[in-house]
Amino acid sequence: MKTKLILAVSVALVVAWAVSTATAAEQKPSDVYPYPGPPAAASKPLQVLLVTGCDYPGHKWPLTTPVLAQGLREDPRADVRVVEDAHFLDSAALDRYQVVVLHYMNWKTPGPSEAARANLKRFVENGGGLVMVHFACGAFMEWPEFVNLAGRVWNPKLRGHDPRGPFKVEIAQPDHPIMKGLQAFETDDELYTCLEGNAPIEVLAKATSKVDQKDHPMAFVLNVGKGRVFHSPLGHDVKAFNPTALELFRRGTAWAAGKPPVP
Repeated sequence: MKTKLILAVSVALVVAWAVSTATAAEQKPSDVYPYPGPPAAASKPLQVLLVTGCDYPGHKWPLTTPVLAQGLREDPRADVRVVEDAHFLDSAALDRYQVVVLHYMNWKTPGPSEAARANLKRFVENGGGLVMVHFACGAFMEWPEFVNLAGRVWNPKLRGHDPRGPFKVEIAQPDHPIMKGLQAFETDDELYTCLEGNAPIEVLAKATSKVDQKDHPMAFVLNVGKGRVFHSPLGHDVKAFNPTALELFRRGTAWAAGKPPVP
């Protein structure tokens, strides 16, 4: 009996060894010693969050967003991430970015929650940058404090803009870091005449309305707490995002993020 037991145990051990050897042979070296993969790419120093996904029907954000994003990526320091849901603004992930570019207007659509609005306000006041593009001045109409971030907002009781067409954008502050070396330029866009607000702003560029003969800001900046805001009502459509307009937004985005603007 003892001999049979020893023989049975021996057979079992041989079988187990054979199975384990076959299994090991089937395994790849990476299964036993996982390959960590290539080193992660170094994070770019200019992390940009472009918020879009809703606007007035006449503003074709699915067409303009890629053009704007590519224009911002012409800054080699910029890593531009695009989100099409403004509710992302309530995320703690907002703090991984240096600047939020708002290419968004919640036309007849509920805007982000109170928590999202508070988070955006906190982000800017604590040193984050904010860039306002075209009709972003009309976003968050249900949020009266938004004017303190935007500097100027759309007043629907005012005449909206001149008829779409060509006009000249003049440089008002040639020595500002955003504007240095930038020349006056022609554009084909909507010349907004509907902005209102009392926050102290510094007008960097302006244009003269052919309707009321008044000068209206086409680019301006302000400080909010520790943060910086760059605001331009330019950018009605793809045509309006001409090379100089894109350069203006690219420079403004870098400045708002606390970086030196580059052409």
